[in-house]
Amino acid sequence: MRILLIGGTGTLGSAVHKALTGRGHEVVTMARGDGDLRYDITDPAQITALYAEAGRVDAVASAAGSVPYRPFAELTPDDFTAAFRGKVLAQIELVRQGLDHVAERGSFTLITGVLARVPVLTGSAASAANGALEAFVRAAAVEIAPRRVNAVSPTVFTESLGRYGSVFPGMRPVPLAEVADAYVRSVEGAQTGQVYEL
Repeated sequence: MRILLIGGTGTLGSAVHKALTGRGHEVVTMARGDGDLRYDITDPAQITALYAEAGRVDAVASAAGSVPYRPFAELTPDDFTAAFRGKVLAQIELVRQGLDHVAERGSFTLITGVLARVPVLTGSAASAANGALEAFVRAAAVEIAPRRVNAVSPTVFTESLGRYGSVFPGMRPVPLAEVADAYVRSVEGAQTGQVYEL
């Protein structure tokens, strides 16, 4: 398959890239600062340009999305808007515009996270964004068939415990390789409307 990997040079994206290329797929990476293609997916016009440059693909896999982390009392309306724009609207737009560029039986794999189901201190904006995106995946799957859409929803990565472990107290970490396997399952499998929780 020819796969467009969004955020393909980051911590998660690099693991997904390794897993997909290891299975013989052609992977085109996109990131804001590096990668084969350089675009900002928070700008719908840049998503249009991204698809125009990338050409036809069999799958789109997203490993990108940003949200602010602050105590709820310190979060502003702009923070929640930024979380929605950075993680939800950006990935929804990848699917919306991607319908004309992804093969008829192709797929979209989006990234959410454990905070959709397990809240933590400072994570209100992230919880709201992840929950909205998971609801979108279930709803969009009904309408875009035979194309498929799923989400991968991991907890903190084992490899990132030193940096982020304190934000996720008592949560069992997951190795990046297992998260990457969920992307493989979504891309190569037959399911749609699924949220793969890890």
